[in-house]
Amino acid sequence: MEVLWTGLRSMMSRDLKLTCKTSVWMFPIYGMAALFGPMSRHLKGKNFMLRGGIYTLCIFAAEFTTGSILKKYHVCPWDYSGQKANVRGLINLSYTPLWFGAGLFFERMLNQKEDAV
Repeated sequence: MEVLWTGLRSMMSRDLKLTCKTSVWMFPIYGMAALFGPMSRHLKGKNFMLRGGIYTLCIFAAEFTTGSILKKYHVCPWDYSGQKANVRGLINLSYTPLWFGAGLFFERMLNQKEDAV
């Protein structure tokens, strides 16, 4: 998703190659998404607003925690400091709808995989 996001954002700078950018530091952070499986099973049948809200909070918590650790060593690959809705430059609250949707999307992917088994 990050590669898609940064590739599409490159269009804003008229980069028709749709160059994207990420960091190796992101691999273990994205690996934490494995926790969505057990979480989605626990939340199954709950209201979608509650589920999406919990996923959003978990994503923000992971982003803030991992970003704080990486920032301590000056290797954090993201910095939202220049954006209005940032919290210590580590999370951007304007991304709330995106993380809400991403959490429900991950849940759907996980549930389809389980239903197929």
